[in-house]
Amino acid sequence: MIRLILLLFALLLFQSASAQVNWKKVQVLVYTKNGKGYVHDNIPSAVKALQKLGTEHGFAVDVSDQPTVFTESNLKQYTLLVFPSTNNDVFDTDAQRLAFRRYIEAGGGFVGIHSVMGTERNWTWFKRMIGGTFAWHPKFQKIRIEVLDTKHPSTQGIPQSWEKEDEFYFTKEMYPGPTVIMASDLTSLNGDEPEKVKAFGGSFTHLYPSVWYYNYDGGYTWCTTLGHAKEDYEKPMFMKHIFQGIQYVASQVKKIDFSKAYADSRDTPLH
Repeated sequence: MIRLILLLFALLLFQSASAQVNWKKVQVLVYTKNGKGYVHDNIPSAVKALQKLGTEHGFAVDVSDQPTVFTESNLKQYTLLVFPSTNNDVFDTDAQRLAFRRYIEAGGGFVGIHSVMGTERNWTWFKRMIGGTFAWHPKFQKIRIEVLDTKHPSTQGIPQSWEKEDEFYFTKEMYPGPTVIMASDLTSLNGDEPEKVKAFGGSFTHLYPSVWYYNYDGGYTWCTTLGHAKEDYEKPMFMKHIFQGIQYVASQVKKIDFSKAYADSRDTPLH
């Protein structure tokens, strides 16, 4: 009984600490560059919505599609970075990749939205950070997303069984580490491509990871595969989903300290 009380107390402390963010001290960089290949038309809508969140909650939002922003001297000012539907190679040089990696090692935050799963497909460290890389998705359709962790700060107020139109993302090269807090229901798909769903679903037969967080290599990440339609970024429930992901990461980041960063190349073995 005493152990249960202590556990509940610890959980309440966790939730309280996660909710306490001094937004006046939060600075966010929204990065929108895409490599060669498909570019989502939702990016301008996402940027506008993220800027609106900044205005509403009092945090600073910078926006850039220039990879030259990835230097330690510039990144140290940001509480977290948001990559909204980035895709393929978003850096021009390995020096920029190294600066990004060292920012994470320094205790930085990262929020990835939708096709972030297809970003930097040839960089193992990055794929490990986001849990894998994009494999395939069925046609845009109504799907059901289940909340697995109703106690997590980023799932508060989200329907436990949330139906919305979106792309159901499948992942390959999945890496262990991320904690899944929401999952898409395979049985909610319309059944048009059962062989592909079975092939890409692998050993998953009912629920498939769609939202997760990960304390990775010194930093703090939160990713969602949802958010294909540009109309999503005007919908209160979806933007609550995104804001609470940002809030969770911001609550974890304490200080960007590059003295903690250790990598001297993009592919330095993990410590």
